[in-house]
Amino acid sequence: MIGRILAIASNTFREAIRNKVLYSLVFFAVVMILSSAILGQLSLHEEVKVIKDFGLTALSGFGVLIAIFIGVSLVYKEVDRRTIFVLMPKPIRRFEFILGKYVGIVGTLGVLVLVMSAFLFLLLMSYDEPFDPTLAKAVLLIFVEIMVMTSVAVFFSSFSTPFLSGFFTLGVFVLGRLAFDLRGLTAKVENVVLDYVLIGISRLLPNLEDFNIGGKVVHKAYVSWSYVGYSSAYGLAYIGIVLLLATLLFNRRDFL
Repeated sequence: MIGRILAIASNTFREAIRNKVLYSLVFFAVVMILSSAILGQLSLHEEVKVIKDFGLTALSGFGVLIAIFIGVSLVYKEVDRRTIFVLMPKPIRRFEFILGKYVGIVGTLGVLVLVMSAFLFLLLMSYDEPFDPTLAKAVLLIFVEIMVMTSVAVFFSSFSTPFLSGFFTLGVFVLGRLAFDLRGLTAKVENVVLDYVLIGISRLLPNLEDFNIGGKVVHKAYVSWSYVGYSSAYGLAYIGIVLLLATLLFNRRDFL
């Protein structure tokens, strides 16, 4: 089982890494990170803070965009090229296919996050900024957030078209960043039905603000490893549930 999952993951990784559009997105992300140095020059002795804030924002935003770009076409490309009809009759379980594809995409995103974060760290080093462990924690949580959004993209791609999958995944990302505000809004809503709807939506959506500690990094506030561990565990649990649902939906599709 593990061998089949890794084989699918390896093939997905090679396919994704050859995508030219992917390199274009990474290029723009690096340019955005480097341009934070220019914006920093416009501030009054706040160059490092601007670089950290802008750099982490670019890392998160472009990371999620890349995850959506790769993840939404996960199944559609296989169906469009009819390779799915060759794979399904073979002794490959459908959950192995979904999991293998997901692991391959996450591996690709891991490499890209390392590249983009390396540029950010090198840029900060050029300003004689000492290594900040909180910044490394922020990058780790950003990667967990990207993993969560990748699982959401895989979920929608298991039953929908790339356009709709991308639209829905982007919507989940936006609302996920507002999940905390949605929960706060329920206290101000007098309509009982709307109150339950908002509560339901806020519970179903991933609370992406748990992974956003950019403000604490900028102001050099302490973030404990226990918080990072708790948030990461929450993200991994959410990923597991979403991939399980994706597998159940994928099992209902007829490719034979």
